[in-house]
Amino acid sequence: MNEPQKSGLPGNDFQDPLEDYEPPEYSDPVEQALGEETVSSMKVTPYTSIAPDTTIGDAIQQMAGMHHACLLVADGDRLVGIFTDREIVDRVALEYDDMVSRPVRDVMTTDPVYVHGEDTLAAAMCVMAVSGFRHVPVLTEDGRIEGIVSPQRVSEYLHSRTGVL
Repeated sequence: MNEPQKSGLPGNDFQDPLEDYEPPEYSDPVEQALGEETVSSMKVTPYTSIAPDTTIGDAIQQMAGMHHACLLVADGDRLVGIFTDREIVDRVALEYDDMVSRPVRDVMTTDPVYVHGEDTLAAAMCVMAVSGFRHVPVLTEDGRIEGIVSPQRVSEYLHSRTGVL
């Protein structure tokens, strides 16, 4: 008599790939925190957002007054762009007099790279490293702005959590 099949595949040679799964072993507390802690577990606020029709001059004044390197550009609680010190240097500085009264939507980065609060710290650091951005917006699963993550915030969190760094 034939034995029942273990899967929908022909034959009885199916092996569950997770059968021998062993949880990762970490070499130190920083590595463990990066691999297990989520972005939402750290401080992702404060952040500052502006409307897309905010003038470039007003946005720059806000950034300078708060000593921030970026502003999230939002339509309500939805991220539509990011305005950073890079945009100021690359797109505004040489033509400042002509640009100062234009809306930030003209020079912001549209569709910015972002992470979710449920992503691990390692995933957030990877996004920053691969994309080349120091500040990455944090969104909820339904797309609302939750905050912003930066290498400095990750470093401060890891230090407070592990005592290292």
